[in-house]
Amino acid sequence: MPPLAKNLGELKKSGWKSRSVKTELRENLLARMKSGEPLFPGILGYDKTVLPQIQNALLSRHDFILLGLRGQAKSRLLRLVANLLDEWLPVLDGTPLNEDPLSPISPKGKRILAEQGDSAPIHWLSREERFQEKLATPDVSISDLIGDIDPIKAAREKLDISNEEVIHWGIIPRMNRGIFAVNELPDLQPRIQVGLFNILEESDIQVRGFPLRLPLDMLLVFSANPEDYTNRGTIITPLKDRIASQIMTHYPNTVDEAMAITKSQIRRDSIPFPFPDWLYRAIEEISFQARASEFVDQTSGVSARVSIAAVENVISNVERRAVLGGVAYPRLVDLYAAIPAVTGKVELVHEGDQQGSVKVARLLIGQAISKVFLDHFPKPPKKGKEDPEKPSKPHAYTQLIEWFQDGEKIVVNDDMPAAEYRKSLDRAKPLRQLVAAHAKPADDAEAYLFMELVLEGLHAGGWLSRKEEGGVVEYLDIFSNMFRGLKG
Repeated sequence: MPPLAKNLGELKKSGWKSRSVKTELRENLLARMKSGEPLFPGILGYDKTVLPQIQNALLSRHDFILLGLRGQAKSRLLRLVANLLDEWLPVLDGTPLNEDPLSPISPKGKRILAEQGDSAPIHWLSREERFQEKLATPDVSISDLIGDIDPIKAAREKLDISNEEVIHWGIIPRMNRGIFAVNELPDLQPRIQVGLFNILEESDIQVRGFPLRLPLDMLLVFSANPEDYTNRGTIITPLKDRIASQIMTHYPNTVDEAMAITKSQIRRDSIPFPFPDWLYRAIEEISFQARASEFVDQTSGVSARVSIAAVENVISNVERRAVLGGVAYPRLVDLYAAIPAVTGKVELVHEGDQQGSVKVARLLIGQAISKVFLDHFPKPPKKGKEDPEKPSKPHAYTQLIEWFQDGEKIVVNDDMPAAEYRKSLDRAKPLRQLVAAHAKPADDAEAYLFMELVLEGLHAGGWLSRKEEGGVVEYLDIFSNMFRGLKG
């Protein structure tokens, strides 16, 4: 509940003192730091980089901009800054500008104070009401941000056009004594960006040449993609000069950090079946492979939303199989259910477009699986490096490869009944022996998941052929597949 003061007199008796927004944020930040309370709850991976820079900007009373590629939590960080505001703030009632009851800034506010004195009514703004954000688009106008003359209001209330009461205030002055955020700043037209100069430098605004100086008290924060990386627009140099701190965001530095972020953002209360951590890692690796791929536009970035959506798709695929009568446990083939999450969020360069988005997505998933495979199993020798004059030395996969060379194959798919799925994998006894020797499955279900991982790893190394048609995946000896194709 807000404090009890209803008018200026009661507010004065309470001992309330006014302070600027930037001072309020600075002092509340210092208090939070001393108490050990979390400053930006839910933000992971920025503890040593971005968050200290935001704290420095707030302690310095700076307006600031977060500069980074998409999916780097820029908007979320800006919203969390509002948590450092006071829970409640008194404002003078009767004006739209959230004016300080002790020091109003508009002619109307000053008139109310002069006429009513200590009886001037006040109301209380909550912390949430003091934060507002605007997505910059090319059609945003100065009227939207700053304000304009309202001729209809002038006619209706019979006011002279020179009276400041005819001004319809824009979103920025209405956020006086609060925080205003502009997302994707380069999308604002240059002439609109010019309109922000005075607010940043002099803390005041002008509307249509009105002889009115309105000193605003607010924190302005912005987000943007690096201007060299966007075709949509740029931040004009004079505006960049007036934004006191520029803070660069980034993608997670490690897969572990990325996994923690993904798990915190999954839109489910719980997962109703076991989901091994290394499977999370395989899904997270898709984004890391995409950020290094020659087929992906690196200037556009690969959002953290790729991994979040991919995990949700994989979980849903397992859930769908369970509802249809299967066992609620993931299979490695479920990872290919993540393709729609990848194709919808990864921008391709010309070479990638030539390959096709689905083919690139499959390639990235395969590369991610290969990376995780090497975390658990020995690296297979390179195919084709054997000396024809000498017999090849046995290695960990020799028995399994020879099993496939005898004309055997393994068939799996995501809709296969559990008994049939296990029976297909159990046919290759060397496969289970490999898992027992090198992996540490938590139970029998995970052992089958590891078996699929071995097959995928040998396919990536060129030892097995992988044929997929209609969701059915066949693993067989690569030469047997070639001869079968020739025979056909």
